[in-house]
Amino acid sequence: MDIQRLLSEMSLAEKLGQLTQLNANFFKENEAEITGPASRLDLDPADAANAGSVLNFDGAATMRSVQEIAMARQPHHIPLLFMQDVVHGYRTIYPIPLAMGCSFDPDLMEECASMAAKEAASGGVNVTFAPMVDLVHDARWGRVMETAGGEDKTLGCRMAAAQVRGFQGDLKKGKIAACVKHFAAYGGAEAGRDYNAVELSEHTLREDYLPAYRAAVDAGARLLMTSFNTLGGEPVASNRHLITDILRGEWDFDGSVISDYNSYREMLKHGAAETEKEAVDWALSAGGEIEMMSALTYRFGKELLDEGKITPEQIDRAVLRVLRLKEELGLFDDPMRGATPEEEQRICLCAEHRAIACRAAEESAVLLKNDGVLPFSDKTKKVALIGPFAREHGIKGFWACHGRDEDSVTVEEGVRVLLPDAEITVCGGCSHALRETDISGVADAVRLAREAEVVVLCLGEFQNCSGEGNSRAILELSPAQLSLAAAVAAANPNTAVLLFCGRPLAISDLADTVPAILTMFQPGTEGGTAAARLLFGKTCPSGRLSMSFPYCTGQEPIYYAHQSTARPTPDPHEICEGGYVSRYLDAPTAPLYPFGFGLSYTEFSYGELKASGDTMTEKDSITFTVTVTNTGSLAGKETVQWYLRDEVACPVRPVKELVEFQKIELAPGESREVRFTVKEPLLRYHTRSGEFASETGRFTVTVGPDSERGQSCAFTLVK
Repeated sequence: MDIQRLLSEMSLAEKLGQLTQLNANFFKENEAEITGPASRLDLDPADAANAGSVLNFDGAATMRSVQEIAMARQPHHIPLLFMQDVVHGYRTIYPIPLAMGCSFDPDLMEECASMAAKEAASGGVNVTFAPMVDLVHDARWGRVMETAGGEDKTLGCRMAAAQVRGFQGDLKKGKIAACVKHFAAYGGAEAGRDYNAVELSEHTLREDYLPAYRAAVDAGARLLMTSFNTLGGEPVASNRHLITDILRGEWDFDGSVISDYNSYREMLKHGAAETEKEAVDWALSAGGEIEMMSALTYRFGKELLDEGKITPEQIDRAVLRVLRLKEELGLFDDPMRGATPEEEQRICLCAEHRAIACRAAEESAVLLKNDGVLPFSDKTKKVALIGPFAREHGIKGFWACHGRDEDSVTVEEGVRVLLPDAEITVCGGCSHALRETDISGVADAVRLAREAEVVVLCLGEFQNCSGEGNSRAILELSPAQLSLAAAVAAANPNTAVLLFCGRPLAISDLADTVPAILTMFQPGTEGGTAAARLLFGKTCPSGRLSMSFPYCTGQEPIYYAHQSTARPTPDPHEICEGGYVSRYLDAPTAPLYPFGFGLSYTEFSYGELKASGDTMTEKDSITFTVTVTNTGSLAGKETVQWYLRDEVACPVRPVKELVEFQKIELAPGESREVRFTVKEPLLRYHTRSGEFASETGRFTVTVGPDSERGQSCAFTLVK
């Protein structure tokens, strides 16, 4: 396809249409059905013929029908792009991205994204609105469940690039284009409240929030989505500094920029623009291109061109990028890309994909506490499954695309398959409602607990309590769940909590009550299978937290890579009784469980940290080595984490930053030497002068199992 020639033959209406995205219902067979939606956008139903892309459709059959109708109407028979939120699976759902981050395994993340792309492509999807790579320090924000990097930029960069590689590959059959979101700093919403304003310094923006977007762009992402929020008082959809200066200018991004849903029009609600025409003028002038579901570009594009507010060259560049993506995807040769209902049915939820989802759920689970209770013996004859999530199918997580609750394996189903000869009893005890106080079912739960050899107590928050629009002000479990936990643990000391959640929860009361806690987050389609295998020792927990669990909600936002305060508390894990220090009167300042934390069924020891030198120049490097040994009786995986601190710098640097991690598997008694090499570029940061450069001085490298524990070694950079 000669797309330059095609572009030259297109009318202005067609070009503006290529920059307009509409819902699939604008392409129904009966045009009367879209009169309502079209009128709400102030469009004539016939205008939909020029649209360049659609979202919100249901499978290959719908895609084929819509594509046929659209191409028949479009003057040059240009195929549509079909976009959808394939965030953590299409039909076979793997754990929410926050949980996938806990695997500390980019290769596994890439494998899962590739699996999702294969299913999505069979269902007619061309572009996924993923990965979401927002850095998040506040667990109250509902969309924390979407980010695989959690609170850390290094983990975020690795997982962002892995997802892009998995989704896209070479964009041939079975792959889909990745659209990175939400650019930029959406995860910094004030008070953790979705869609809220973000206030960041340029330094913090560049140091902490932008790196993961850059990593995804460098990995080859074809699209990027602007965010809903304001940044420094300006709606991001009209932020020229972000879109044109940084994304296009500094990063050389040549893919398409798309708005989030209706965000051009929402500039009026922000109070930034007075009219719809003014809003789209600002968005296009900033570098916006594809507009999702507000159609202002289509309505006002000609007027803005006539007035000289935008140029024909600007429109042509944007349209050319859309056409180029369609060509890369092969849509001009095969508008359906081989998607058929039969192929979709054959691929989705196949045994191979379920096995990948199960392995991902196992690798993502984090053992937070274990006072010798877990693993339970697989010879156990009497098991009590108690709690509101024992029989709950709704554990796949929010933003699960076409995943269905009924396809998800429950904890009960997983345990019954694993222990076919065991007597298994089940009792809910209470509901999973956020503020539940009804404890009338606790007595029955206690009775079953007393009669059982072991108890699996299934607690947490329901999947729809996290995700877009689902921020929380209180992260603690409900009074009913806490009462249930206390009563059951008192009745049977062989109790382990299986925790389901879409974000870190404040569970200090629970941790004081029960002997073991294994968090599955929202584990996806095979969650119950994975939970049973973990609980009964068929596999060893290896997940490490991608985001700190707070001691209480009032600590939020809380994260390990904070700056030093001039008046720290003597012990951040204890409530400080007095003094003019940075403290709470009623809580410690440290989280309950820090970033990178996670236990295992085996034990690992770290030998002496050794360095190849203590001074380096810009041309030198220093290699650090440590020997890690599995001193336990079971095979297991350890995530060796390397942290760096710049001891003296201005702007002040974080107390430590994760700079490298290596996940290794060791048999009982096995040892392995792990190496980490520091070169000068790793020491660079955004200085007071705005340069990205290193400064001479002293640095500290720390290696250990999480962000709080480890051994350190210092070195000096000289120039």
